[in-house]
Amino acid sequence: MRTYNLCILGFGSIGRALVALLLKKRQELQTRYAIDWRLTGLATRRLGWLADPAGLDAQGLLRGEMFAAQARQEENVQDWLARAEADVFFELTSLNVETGEPAISHLRAALERGAYAITANKGPVVHAHADLQEVARQHDTRFLYEGAVMAGAPIFAMFRDALPASRLLVFRGLLNSTSNVILTEMEGGRTFAEAVQIAQEMGITETDPSNDVDGWDATVKLCAISTVLMGIPLKPHQVVRESIRGLSPEMVHAANAQNKTYRSVGRLERSADSVKASVGPELLKRDDPFATASPASLISHFELDVIPGLTMILHAPSDSDMPRTVAYDVLADWLRALER
Repeated sequence: MRTYNLCILGFGSIGRALVALLLKKRQELQTRYAIDWRLTGLATRRLGWLADPAGLDAQGLLRGEMFAAQARQEENVQDWLARAEADVFFELTSLNVETGEPAISHLRAALERGAYAITANKGPVVHAHADLQEVARQHDTRFLYEGAVMAGAPIFAMFRDALPASRLLVFRGLLNSTSNVILTEMEGGRTFAEAVQIAQEMGITETDPSNDVDGWDATVKLCAISTVLMGIPLKPHQVVRESIRGLSPEMVHAANAQNKTYRSVGRLERSADSVKASVGPELLKRDDPFATASPASLISHFELDVIPGLTMILHAPSDSDMPRTVAYDVLADWLRALER
């Protein structure tokens, strides 16, 4: 049985969910996959760069115990990975829409030392997918990113493993649950500002909700889908983007009275070697599957040259379940990497 040294960069809700899942699944990993693990590296702004090749106390970290003696405040990612003797690197930092950095550099450093590099960050997929895949090839390792889009629904693995020789022509998706929650609250009589506040109290959007309500989150996800599944690199500035801020309570109520509803929908449509992309509010009939999904659910609909319609729905009772589903995607990517 091989024991892998795991390093995690970012210890927010997803990082904590990943460590909890690793602990929960430890015996199953041993019996079904003949592997074990130890957490040898953890880096956050608050903790600094923790590393111990003998293994950190994962349960202690979940309890909030600090390990200052094992931390360094000033270190680059290459030195940290080397000090932790990393075999697997989980990059779980926040999104940089414009450049994808510094996550791209972190992932490249891991790949260059031969470690598996796994991320839930959309930025590196959009801004450096081809480059990182080439670095992975050169060093005989893997770069994987299932958790970056529609967490819990394996859209990239589905195309890679289950849909060979297929060509994605059209994509339509509900890719941002925060927008769904806000529009649902507005249907219930809330103003836009009140609905945003509710989303913030639920912990599903930031103090500045721009990435969600202005369509940036869905835009970057569309770019990732186009880049990976269509093979057409797409950058955020190429997507026609419309905010949901322009929807007044009166517009939402009028739609509701007509048995219709607004949802922020992302679209891709292939045209030869280019793609038309947009994100914005659309008026939907109540029987549209995109209208009937629960506010925290995500939907992807694919039209392929060999399949006229394939829809994947991720049902979530609430957005608070998302860290656990992203953590599972990250864990599953590690297991996929081992299968190569």
